[in-house]
Amino acid sequence: MAVDAGFMTPGNRSWVREWLFTIDHKRIGMLYLWSVLAFFTVGVFLGLIIRLELFRPGEDFVGPQAYNAIFTLHGVIMIFLVVIPSIPAAFGNIFLPLQLGAEDVAFPRLNMFSFWLYVIGGGTALVSLFTGGGAPDTGWTFYVPFSAQTTTNVSAAVAGVFILGFSSILTGLNFIVTIHRLRAPGLTWTRLTLFAWSLYATAWIQVLATPILSITVVLIVLERMLGMGIFDPARGGDPILYQHLFWIYSHPAVYIMILPAMGVISDIIPVFCRKSIFGYKTIVGSSLAIAFAGSLVWAHHMFVSGMSDTAVMVFSLLTFIVAVPSAVKVFNWLSTMYKGSIRPEPPLIYALGFIFLFAMGGITGLVLGSAGTDMHVHDTYFVVGHFHYVIFGGTGFGMFAAIHYWFPKMYGRMYDRKQATIAAVLLVIGLNGLYFPMYLLGLAGMPRRYYDYLPQFTELHQYSTYGSWITFAGLALMIYNLIRSRYRGPEAERNPWQAATLEWTLPSPPPTHNFDREPVVTHGPYDFGEVRDHD
Repeated sequence: MAVDAGFMTPGNRSWVREWLFTIDHKRIGMLYLWSVLAFFTVGVFLGLIIRLELFRPGEDFVGPQAYNAIFTLHGVIMIFLVVIPSIPAAFGNIFLPLQLGAEDVAFPRLNMFSFWLYVIGGGTALVSLFTGGGAPDTGWTFYVPFSAQTTTNVSAAVAGVFILGFSSILTGLNFIVTIHRLRAPGLTWTRLTLFAWSLYATAWIQVLATPILSITVVLIVLERMLGMGIFDPARGGDPILYQHLFWIYSHPAVYIMILPAMGVISDIIPVFCRKSIFGYKTIVGSSLAIAFAGSLVWAHHMFVSGMSDTAVMVFSLLTFIVAVPSAVKVFNWLSTMYKGSIRPEPPLIYALGFIFLFAMGGITGLVLGSAGTDMHVHDTYFVVGHFHYVIFGGTGFGMFAAIHYWFPKMYGRMYDRKQATIAAVLLVIGLNGLYFPMYLLGLAGMPRRYYDYLPQFTELHQYSTYGSWITFAGLALMIYNLIRSRYRGPEAERNPWQAATLEWTLPSPPPTHNFDREPVVTHGPYDFGEVRDHD
């Protein structure tokens, strides 16, 4: 059955002009989503190559230099091209104006410019593979002094990161102004969706913290090209300065990655439990608290780099403090589910997977935040396991939950719910098989970033590789189901989940100009009694 294509309906211009130069927030969001998924696919295959190489000690598939290049590219793609823009730039662009009752974001042309900066930055990072002295081999952190000395093409890679940073800043700025200025009548701050609140908190981090990354990567280029002596001790510089600058951005960046995912989960759980969210204002406050306190904890990455005992104690304490608002969110989500009328639909399954995997990563984060235990596991596979539980288990599952929640609204079609549920279960099993052995490897003393390892680590590495295969099977099933449903799925209702937020009042897919008339908001985003009354 044909489905009204809504905002995807072809116009009078060519496809290239309509899509690549569009200023419609929904189309720009879709372009981000498709780009992110394309880069995600590349990053997954690179990760699989890493796991295959580590299946046994010694060289199996790639040599040490190629391994370092793959390892670096996997990190750069997944962090800067997938995780950071995944939910805010893609789903934020599509659904924030709809949830606000607006026609578009505050600056539509700036929004298009941000997307093109993303494309140019991503392209520049990929060009670094094939130009200069070969693919960069520093890891995604570009730590000095190695990044200042290696003959590989680090300069092009950091130039790509520099451009991507501006894309992130402009998107954050656009969202802040949009939320302040374009809310529909009646949409007070306490009636905003928690997804919108999470984007608001994220946007402030993007605007305030990202310039520090831009400055840092420029300094790397200056160090490489001019020998400025900023980080080189032989010229009077200090390599520890680089770590401070890098983590002043990169730790808040973790919350750029995770806060929007938390917003998605906060929107999904009430819908599928048919209960208003427990502690709305507490969750809003915790989002803002994470954005603020998350900017003060960067030095817990550097307990072994050389700091005073006082500094170590202060940053350890701050790290424990920032865990509190995250725990508050988990408590409120579980409290919302308590005695709720739970519908185990795929978006809720992914949301539950998010809570479990994020809790696994969050609890082990406290091990790293405590200076005493961090000394033991610093720069081991324990850190790799923690990071991937938080980022892939957190942001990744947040993105998957968002796709399955808003898929009917984006495409006007429904996916196979049984296949979606099986894929989600496979992913939870696979991710635990993939990352939990890393905790054990780290506790046993296996260093991270190593190409080769001692024979006693073989068994745990093999368990981890088996987990990667199950994860891949889950991803393949999920992607197959979504692509097939995009063209052959049954027509979706306007509001299949009986949600109470504004985007579900529109046809699926939404029309180009969103609302025929400016909506007037008369109830909260999780007041499902109003939805029943309208039905």
